[in-house]
Amino acid sequence: MSARDKELKAMRNNSKNVRFDTMKDLNYYLKLKYPFILEKDNDGSYFIEYPDLPGCMTCGSTIEEALRMGEDAKRSWIASAISDNDFIPEPKIAEDYPDNFKLRLPKTLYKQLSVNANAEGVSMNQYCLYLLANGVKTKNAPV
Repeated sequence: MSARDKELKAMRNNSKNVRFDTMKDLNYYLKLKYPFILEKDNDGSYFIEYPDLPGCMTCGSTIEEALRMGEDAKRSWIASAISDNDFIPEPKIAEDYPDNFKLRLPKTLYKQLSVNANAEGVSMNQYCLYLLANGVKTKNAPV
């Protein structure tokens, strides 16, 4: 379980038996743009998951069916959370994520990156950003 899932679980558990006077309705949450992950399985079907709604996932035999089923799963997840008076997270947006991180590298790798960046005539930061952007698998990126 990821740290975010643990945080959401703790928030949901802490919200049990608490009545929220300002709880928003189903239509409010359905209008929000929750990111989703859509992947093709080995059997040719499509799997869809909403990372901001832990456990909200489904599948379909086509992309269109998976998207339809995903909307139904999202609606059911939110309706159930409202009914149970559970915490409902709002979608994370890009501004919620930090724009930097530290990474310790072996000296030999640092040297190779530095040499390659110099050969390209760019900063090491720009060179590493280029490598990361081209190496990250976009199929797992939320849509």
